[in-house]
Amino acid sequence: MEPDAGASLPLILGVLDDSKAEETVVIDLAGKTTLADAMIVTSGRSNRHVGSIADHVIEMLKERGRKDLRVEGLPHCDWVLIDAGDVIVHVFRPEVRHFYNLEKMWGGDRPGEQRAVS
Repeated sequence: MEPDAGASLPLILGVLDDSKAEETVVIDLAGKTTLADAMIVTSGRSNRHVGSIADHVIEMLKERGRKDLRVEGLPHCDWVLIDAGDVIVHVFRPEVRHFYNLEKMWGGDRPGEQRAVS
């Protein structure tokens, strides 16, 4: 049984907090794209930390019955993308995050966007 749409966001944010992810930002994608309802952009301190964060998110989603996960970037762990359907999660090393600046690309610097509370 698949989780309800939107139910993934608070669960993912909890795992990110538990995994000590840094600078977590939630971008509302409603009206911007049909890809997902929300995008999370967060950072890990090193390749190992990025991989660990991603592994924890993937494990939790699978435990909750999410079977349609698509994951890219795990071998190198500079940038791991987890597509959970209703939520897309990007876990970056800080330098890579700064280079791609997804928050600006998706309008994350607008006042309506929110920084997740840690």
